[in-house]
Amino acid sequence: MIVTVESIGTLERRMRVELPAESIKQEVDSRLKSVGRTAKIKGFRPGKVPAKVVKQRYGKKIREEVLSDLVQKSYSDAVLQENLNPAGGPKIEPQATGDDNNFAYIATFEIMPEIALKNLDKIKVVKPDVSIGDKDLDEMILKLRKQKATWEAVDRKSKEGDRVTVDFNGELKGEAIAGGQGTEVPVILGQGQMLPDFEKALYGIQAGDEKAFKVKFPKDYSAEELQGKKADFTVTVHRVEQESLPPADDSLAEQFEVKEGGIEQFKKDVTENMHREATAKIKTDVREQVLNSLIDANPFEIPQTLKQQEMHTMQHDAMQRLGIEDHEHAPPVDSFAEMAEKRVRLGLLIRQLVADQSLTVDTDKVRARVAEMCASYENSEDMINIYMSNPQIVEQVEPMVLEQQAIDWLVENGKTTSRKVSFREYMDS
Repeated sequence: MIVTVESIGTLERRMRVELPAESIKQEVDSRLKSVGRTAKIKGFRPGKVPAKVVKQRYGKKIREEVLSDLVQKSYSDAVLQENLNPAGGPKIEPQATGDDNNFAYIATFEIMPEIALKNLDKIKVVKPDVSIGDKDLDEMILKLRKQKATWEAVDRKSKEGDRVTVDFNGELKGEAIAGGQGTEVPVILGQGQMLPDFEKALYGIQAGDEKAFKVKFPKDYSAEELQGKKADFTVTVHRVEQESLPPADDSLAEQFEVKEGGIEQFKKDVTENMHREATAKIKTDVREQVLNSLIDANPFEIPQTLKQQEMHTMQHDAMQRLGIEDHEHAPPVDSFAEMAEKRVRLGLLIRQLVADQSLTVDTDKVRARVAEMCASYENSEDMINIYMSNPQIVEQVEPMVLEQQAIDWLVENGKTTSRKVSFREYMDS
């Protein structure tokens, strides 16, 4: 086997492999003999077919099979011999050798990049120090009370916070607007549910009123024919209602299925949940900072083969999430290009870090991750044991845990500062 390798790009390689005629002939002859023992050809007894006849009947097909098998084996042997690490499968093209018995081919493929991580000690992370005060808790309790709110009709003019239920009709130059009609549509004033001019017109009205007004559509409105235009609207008011909140007492706790401890236990539960939400967001924020810094500090070219594979994987995942079965209706694969490139880049960087630092999966952290997954189950401990005894689930969790260990290593060895911030400010950012 004669092998030559040519670089045709940073990562792309063109490898020529020539197979000796004798090795091809030996393998073809061996297979012809094997076929000859069992071949059934009219006019000959099984096992008694002359070699010349067997070759005439099966020779071409067997040579093609031999060449196909030898290409696969020789390609694997050649990349090993040349110490190459392909990023994906090759493109194989037969090449003329000038000798009908010899066989040569060109294999074109990308190799994995060699990554030398640098500037890891300069990775900067700003870790939010989130405080949850009484005001934050009161605001969260208010949000939860609003979830259980009821609406009571009032005989007065509408104001901010009220719910106004109307029929409406919109026209542009005397023609009805497509989708510009509604019946019994509830609008809570102050929440920006409707266009500004429309919502503004709903202030100061009461049940039984009819009102006409103009609405200017924004220049970037989704319907092009309405962009920047002024339309005529009329509304008929059915109801004006004000919000009625339940009191922050034991009865509120009962509505959220807190069966013991009343409102005080409910507040403790809410506070713990706020801490969990903040902790989860902090973890996500720190992860993003670390990984973006890692990318910025270590630029390199990625194999386009891996990028294309990731793009198609992301497209397939999107189809599953959206319930799309027909590829003709799938999101364009190119729309995933930017995110796919980032994923591939991060995957290669993290893999290199894991190798450089000899990181191994911490089984305690795997169990802790599984515990997070099972936290919502009533019998969470039983579910944890079931998950941990399932090798497929464990295999899915381990890469996530190992990535987090790599991120933790980067945080510990980088430069971390903290920033004090209130719960509301942080969660709203």
